[in-house]
Amino acid sequence: MRFVFHGKQMEVTDALKRYAEQKLGRTETLAPVEEAVVTFSVSGHKDDTHKVEVMLHLEGARVRAEVRSGDMYASVDEVADKLERKLRKLKEKIRRLRRRAAIPVPAAEMMSDDPSPSFEITRVKQLELKPTDVEEAILEMNLMDHNFHVFLNSVTSSTEVVYKRIDGTYGLITT
Repeated sequence: MRFVFHGKQMEVTDALKRYAEQKLGRTETLAPVEEAVVTFSVSGHKDDTHKVEVMLHLEGARVRAEVRSGDMYASVDEVADKLERKLRKLKEKIRRLRRRAAIPVPAAEMMSDDPSPSFEITRVKQLELKPTDVEEAILEMNLMDHNFHVFLNSVTSSTEVVYKRIDGTYGLITT
């Protein structure tokens, strides 16, 4: 496995690199990982938030995990555990599909956006979109206590999505 390390607002030390390589190296026992892109970042002023984001590139698939905590080494431990759980789940899913279909199913097919029999839609919600500005859409989202809100932007006349970010700010997805 090849490692690529990035540091945002911090210098990545050799000790941190070795620790991440050791912890993330365990994932190779579950799946053949070609490359692991690890991004370390620190944010916050009083109580620093240490974030570790890892993108594993498998043969034909990608698996991503991110963890925030007060300690960078604890974040590396948690993200490694998260990735192991995701890889076990993917491996079991592939095994189940191969057994059911009796033909090989590559990992790329498992991670594609095509609807799969294992994804069941339990509810369909139809929206009546009325022209709204971004601020009103955020207000409606907060009133409904949702994490996102789909609306028709009155300025651009396009369907857009506002969402609440982890840090408490808001994001906007436009088309």
